[in-house]
Amino acid sequence: MPEDLHEWVSFEDPDEDRTWVFDLTYLTSPWKCIFGEGCQGVLTGPAEDLQQGCCSYGAHFVDEDDELTTLAYAARLTREQWQHKEVARRKGGPTKRSKEGEIKTRLVDGACIFLNRVGFAGGIGCALHRGALEAGERPLDWKPDVCWQLPLRLDEHTDDDGHVTSTLREWKRRDWGVGGFEFHWWCTDDPQAFVDHRRVYESNRDEIVELVGPVAYALLVEYLVARGTGQLLPHPALRRR
Repeated sequence: MPEDLHEWVSFEDPDEDRTWVFDLTYLTSPWKCIFGEGCQGVLTGPAEDLQQGCCSYGAHFVDEDDELTTLAYAARLTREQWQHKEVARRKGGPTKRSKEGEIKTRLVDGACIFLNRVGFAGGIGCALHRGALEAGERPLDWKPDVCWQLPLRLDEHTDDDGHVTSTLREWKRRDWGVGGFEFHWWCTDDPQAFVDHRRVYESNRDEIVELVGPVAYALLVEYLVARGTGQLLPHPALRRR
């Protein structure tokens, strides 16, 4: 049996010229983000004490709209919510553009400018995430696309006839590029992160709906309820435990 064996399901979209493909092995697993609960981060060595999670390299924006959305919400953050708010002001904003045109968040002391560090009176973690929760809003609306999507990934392929195949799966090391294979630790590889009492398709409902839409999500849930999740292949990280 291949070590990374996954089970998939596909079906046609009732309203579009599109096929949906879902990674059932990941979506029905009990994965959860364990930031601050054993997450070792994405540096080249164990760094649980830094509590940086996957924020060490900053966030790369999909496009200018993605950046502008985050900047609008960042303007609502207070100094009590955002440790590096004054640093962002002095530098002309929390984002920057490379010579190649790539837009990303600035780094402060080796991690994203939005990451509140250990010892900050307002608490550690993403300032945007905290701001959204305290405003009674969804963190996914405030944060850069890559941040709220992880570790979900939607890949789309259009064939010569214009038919679209959309695949929702887990974000793997390879999706970070060459650097991903240098990470000491990645959360979907470790059984320590598969400890939720809910399945991913339930706990990450809002994120999945945002990616695939309510119709495709409803069809997926209907299939899983009819089939029963107890019959599904366990995630490789759990099979290795």
